[in-house]
Amino acid sequence: MPNNNLAPNGKEQVKVKLVGEDGNAFAIMGRVVTAMRRAGWSKEEIDKYTAEARSGNYDHLLQITMDYTDDIGKEEDE
Repeated sequence: MPNNNLAPNGKEQVKVKLVGEDGNAFAIMGRVVTAMRRAGWSKEEIDKYTAEARSGNYDHLLQITMDYTDDIGKEEDE
């Protein structure tokens, strides 16, 4: 399990709104990849995320995504 704000690669987790958004797996990955690009992550780092996210079922995708992101929508629901 990563540090509170660190992704598995040691970088700051990217901020992405997940709660209340389209829950389709490709839509989730698209939002995350866009945030990673904006944050200046390398192609290799982004490819690692997408490979890990696609290596299992939907629940696995969500777990990997939570490891790499800080969901900015979660505060709205609390």
